[in-house]
Amino acid sequence: MFKNLAAAKLGIFIFIGSALLVIGIFLLGNKEALFSSTFTVKAYFKNIEGLRNGATVRLSGVDVGSVKSIQLTGDETGRIEVQMRLLTDIEQFIRKDTKASIQTEGLVGNKVVILQVGTSGAELVGDGGTIMSKEPVGFTEIIEETQGIMAYTKEMTRNLSEIVARVNKGEGTLGKILNDEELYQSATQLTRQADVSLMSITDQLTQVTSLFDELGKGVQKVVSNVDKVIAQADTILNNVNKGKGVLGSLMVEGSIEDSILTATLRNLVKISEDVKTGASRLAENMEALKHNWLFKSYFEERGYWDKADFESNLDDKILEMNEKIKILDEKIDQLQKLQTGSR
Repeated sequence: MFKNLAAAKLGIFIFIGSALLVIGIFLLGNKEALFSSTFTVKAYFKNIEGLRNGATVRLSGVDVGSVKSIQLTGDETGRIEVQMRLLTDIEQFIRKDTKASIQTEGLVGNKVVILQVGTSGAELVGDGGTIMSKEPVGFTEIIEETQGIMAYTKEMTRNLSEIVARVNKGEGTLGKILNDEELYQSATQLTRQADVSLMSITDQLTQVTSLFDELGKGVQKVVSNVDKVIAQADTILNNVNKGKGVLGSLMVEGSIEDSILTATLRNLVKISEDVKTGASRLAENMEALKHNWLFKSYFEERGYWDKADFESNLDDKILEMNEKIKILDEKIDQLQKLQTGSR
């Protein structure tokens, strides 16, 4: 009876052991894809960051294979060749532009290889082909970069503390302004004076604008007077051209018509000279304003030819006045010839 019990125990032990062995084989086979159709691809890295044989290979978050082997290439580059065994079901996604990168599961977990799906226009890699790689960012590099940032921040903090300390002691321009009451008052007074000066300049600019308006009105008035004089001269010339009686009266020296003609000529000549003098002085005043220290920058910033509306209107009126002067000179010349011919 005891012999049968011992044999039963041994049989149960062997059965359980065999079952565990079979389960382990299947689990290992599934991980290494021993029972599935696979193909092999390669990728080269300068640093594999502790990647080991059998590490999981993932595509879009899905386990699609494992690392088959890791070995040095032996060339001058010192690169490391990583061979990966992948399921043939994903072969259509592995192309020449597919990139392999080494990442960590969690913060301090195992290393895995992550594949990026290639574009549809790229060529398929096929069994034994090589795909592109992306160098991993190591934890050591992150620590070194962080240490550099911390050192830079510490240096900036120290410099800022020194600046604040100097300002509190009244050193430097800012420190003196903040701590020296007299200097602060001087700066405040200077600012107020600048405000007053700015207001004064603004008032003067307003006065200049008003002056331009008055000049424009004056020029327009002169032009109107010249027009009246020209009309009077035209009337005299028309009367002369209408009949011999008027012409005969004008030709008699000492007659009333002759006196009127002489007086008209004198008035025309005087008005012409006054208008020319006024136009000349107006041009001189404009040129003086352009070179005045207060308004020089105004004209330079705008440009001599980039004029405001009131300046353009004033120039147009001056041009019109010059044209009227020419017409007036012609009328004077005609009347002088008429007076000379009458004698």
